[in-house]
Amino acid sequence: MIITVAGEKKEYKDGLTLPELIEAENVEMPEYVTVSINEEFVESEKKATTVLKDGDNVEFLYFMGGGQ
Repeated sequence: MIITVAGEKKEYKDGLTLPELIEAENVEMPEYVTVSINEEFVESEKKATTVLKDGDNVEFLYFMGGGQ
């Protein structure tokens, strides 16, 4: 199947889970990453069981704190 990860089309096996994608993409600090699939945020408790589908668009987002 073809999915888009951070704007780049990539081929992965059917039935790929979100945790498998996070590992394959070497996502830094996976426990802190927010994931959106097709512009919908994935709830933290659903990350482990989310299965990706052909044509999905996945983005990894990090929210930074700080400032004054």
